[in-house]
Amino acid sequence: MLRLLLPLAGLAALLRAADTFQRSFGIDYDCGCFVKDGTPFRYISGSIHYSRVPRYYWRDRLLKMKMAGLDAIQTYVPWNYHEPQPGTYDFSGDRDLEYFLQLASDTGLLVILRAGPYICAEWDMGGLPAWLLEKESIVLRSSDPDYLAAVEKWMGVLLPKMRPHLYQNGGPIITVQVENEYGSYFACDYDYLRFLLKLFRQHLGDEVVLFTTDGASRFHLRCGALQGLYATVDFAPGTNVTAAFLAQRGSEPTGPLVNSEFYTGWLDHWGHRHSVVPTQTIAKSLNEILARGANVNLYMFIGGTNFAYWNGANMPYLPQPTSYDYDAPLSEAGDLTEKYFALREVIGMYKQLPEGLIPPTTPKFAYGNVYLQKVGTVVELLDRLSPAGPVRSTYPLTFVQLKQYFGFVLYRTTLPKNCTEPTQLSSPSNGVHDRAYVSVDGVPQGILERDKALAINITGLAGANLDLLVENMGRVNFGRYNNDFKGLVSNLTLGEDILVEWEMYPLDIDGTVNYDINGYLYLPRRRSVGSPLRYEAPTFYTGSLFIPGGIPDFPQDTYVKFPGWAKGQIWINGFNLGRYWPARGPQLTLFVPRNILVSSEPNNITVLELEHSPCSTQACEIEFVDEPILNATIKHKNNALQLFVRDIWLNNL
Repeated sequence: MLRLLLPLAGLAALLRAADTFQRSFGIDYDCGCFVKDGTPFRYISGSIHYSRVPRYYWRDRLLKMKMAGLDAIQTYVPWNYHEPQPGTYDFSGDRDLEYFLQLASDTGLLVILRAGPYICAEWDMGGLPAWLLEKESIVLRSSDPDYLAAVEKWMGVLLPKMRPHLYQNGGPIITVQVENEYGSYFACDYDYLRFLLKLFRQHLGDEVVLFTTDGASRFHLRCGALQGLYATVDFAPGTNVTAAFLAQRGSEPTGPLVNSEFYTGWLDHWGHRHSVVPTQTIAKSLNEILARGANVNLYMFIGGTNFAYWNGANMPYLPQPTSYDYDAPLSEAGDLTEKYFALREVIGMYKQLPEGLIPPTTPKFAYGNVYLQKVGTVVELLDRLSPAGPVRSTYPLTFVQLKQYFGFVLYRTTLPKNCTEPTQLSSPSNGVHDRAYVSVDGVPQGILERDKALAINITGLAGANLDLLVENMGRVNFGRYNNDFKGLVSNLTLGEDILVEWEMYPLDIDGTVNYDINGYLYLPRRRSVGSPLRYEAPTFYTGSLFIPGGIPDFPQDTYVKFPGWAKGQIWINGFNLGRYWPARGPQLTLFVPRNILVSSEPNNITVLELEHSPCSTQACEIEFVDEPILNATIKHKNNALQLFVRDIWLNNL
């Protein structure tokens, strides 16, 4: 029997090899099209970011995309998601890119891989690792030798992993994007693009189609396109399709027409309205693109969630919220929408839609209210949050200098004089990046905020502790200012005096919260007393969500709402769900995927409230509901940004 099995196994290997040998994907400049296995091919693709969707739901989202009639998916690779520390790589769990690619292939979807190193994506620092900024003078996205050395090392890890997944090697990847929208960056460094071209060819070979993406104008393509990289464009619904593709023809006189980012919605910012783009506008423009025989990628097809601290920001400084719903055809939670079916109908006019059932929208459950109890303030828990103790310096150090790339740092000095009368504490160089929660000997004084609140008045006695809990709200992801240093990046003054002799406590909140589940962080509970204050000291609260066991299909997805709470961060069972900020909006609820919940034991909830809780005036509760609220901008001036126009930030390029 063994003698029989060995020849059969060898025959199977030969057949697989023969099949792989026949696979090819390239560009036919004569027919102006892609060619797949020797046949003209046009793709209709949709964007999904594996880093914004829990691994648990990858298969569900991919199948819904397949059933919409898509040929391919497009995904970014965020460098900082996989190399959190120099030389430390993580491709496990939600970061298992190769498993995601295999799932796409198993679903019958091709893949357009956007490998970076820069991706934008409304992702922290455009996917570049913050530790690059340890060389303060580094010029990102350029021929800076230190930057190139880091890129070369990273690509030497990533690209060899991707090579077996190329289409000609039996995998799903048909094209690979190099950099992203480089024509919108100030450097205009062709040597940098040539370096990347050579590096990608070295690791991926000469057969794979490498391409670039830029805005559909000569201005953007001037610095974004390079010979040897196929130039594609991006443009929004309502754009003159003919004019947009004429811009591409300026760089690529022949070859396939490609819109690599056809926007199905748009991004949000805290304090502005949730972006909504009419379905009929998108359907009309999609029809025009497909009628020209062009290739198109719908950005986004599902947006997903900026869990933890991964959101980016734009300049002038506007951080993006936790939800990356994007008003996409599939909602943040993967729900089917009217837009999904409308675009599916348009796609069905140009190709046969797959047969079979579309996976239904996942059920949501309103688990109701959960009572929270106060654990203690950040200052009270400081020894546990920063077990290594403070770093001392005459002048304040940045997050990067402290090797604290995300989250929070507590900056402490002492008042050099009596401030019995209100005295101005100011950041004259706009050096608070991004928000500082200020207290004196534990008494809240107010908030300093980048670009918005550069000075407050404080009171206290000489020698009192002046504490500033500084929050990194997300690094700039687009334009020239993505070298976005966090923390106190310049000196603070008290009256006319520069404050010196600082102690800085990097806070490992995520690590402490995980210990908290085992009772490590808990202190004796105390109820809040006294009259409500405008500001309260940043404080931790905990509670438990009980989900009955033995009920089929439980737990289910849900959303958490924060009635009476202002701004903060929430963890469930140690998973960092993200930021909440109902005081500014537009997002009032956070998506809670079922995979982080349990029904066998209590679900541990930890909330860090940064400004003020409702606990002294109303129920000290959060609420789990079955519908999202993403569009409720409240108590904040709404200067809505024009949709689709990244050029509003051109003065920051």
